[in-house]
Amino acid sequence: MSADLQGQLPETVSFLLNPAVYPHPVAKVELLQTHISYVLLAGDFVYKLKKPVNFGFLDFSTLERRRHFCAEELRLNRRLCPEIYLETLSLNRDGAGRFSLNGAGEPVEYLIKMVRMPEAGMMSGLLEQGRVEVKHLEQIIAKLVPFYQQADGGPEVTALGAAEAVAVNVLENFEQTEGFVGCSALSREQFEQISAYAREFLQQEELFAARQRAGRIREGHGDLYSANICFGQQQVYIFDCIEFNQRFRCCDIASDIAFLAMDLDLHGREDLSAYLVEEFARRSADPELLTMLRFYTCYRAYVRGKIGLFTAHAPEVDAATKERSLALAARYFQLAARYARS
Repeated sequence: MSADLQGQLPETVSFLLNPAVYPHPVAKVELLQTHISYVLLAGDFVYKLKKPVNFGFLDFSTLERRRHFCAEELRLNRRLCPEIYLETLSLNRDGAGRFSLNGAGEPVEYLIKMVRMPEAGMMSGLLEQGRVEVKHLEQIIAKLVPFYQQADGGPEVTALGAAEAVAVNVLENFEQTEGFVGCSALSREQFEQISAYAREFLQQEELFAARQRAGRIREGHGDLYSANICFGQQQVYIFDCIEFNQRFRCCDIASDIAFLAMDLDLHGREDLSAYLVEEFARRSADPELLTMLRFYTCYRAYVRGKIGLFTAHAPEVDAATKERSLALAARYFQLAARYARS
């Protein structure tokens, strides 16, 4: 990392870039950023801090909120991979201004400690290499079917599957991206085409009500795509679920499955996307999932495009990250428009 970029980082992150501060062997610390997190790869472990941002749908603006959502992230992700999510830690500063992990002084930040998963097993990398096969989807489906069966589907969760509730999530995407319309990633034509399709589908309230009656609204994952899936030697790890907003996590199971299907489509693997959807619907005895699929794939593609825009315009990201984020956002918006047209 360049000295210029490191100088733009918060003191807490700069401190954590020093391999000597960790209680385990670390040769080098690598920093990754999203629009909401700093992720530090340190030896056999990963440390994650939340940025003090407030996007409305997500509010990490206070230390107490970041502490709360670190605890929530740990609790929720242990449902699918308890062996990965280890603990929450405080980053403290003493009277002399020295930082330490769980050390002396007042907490100035909170972070999550995780086991570092094998880079070679990351599904996103495997997709880029053309190495994802049906056997990988079999592992995912086998993990997810019982997960959704056991997930909370009580009245508070089910209410979030109504057309009116889903519309809040879908329509706010258009409000939050309208200021970007006309940029290199999102054209006016795409924006209007996608938003018109979504608004028309949301008028079919009975479709959403039928999914509620069938018990298909669950406290699921909320961010189910290849970047959050890793294949180990013995099992698949599905991690990094949405902790910061209940209404994004509690959704139609079709919405979660559509996210991964969309991701496969983005990588040109429509064959695997179709297999995932059809096989999951069969094993979960949910053929009606298919009636919701295109709407939710369009929604998920648009969300990922929005995140790309947010990341590209975050002041702390470097030029290369900005360029990559804009290019990827453009691909997502193109895909969302394709779903809207089809």
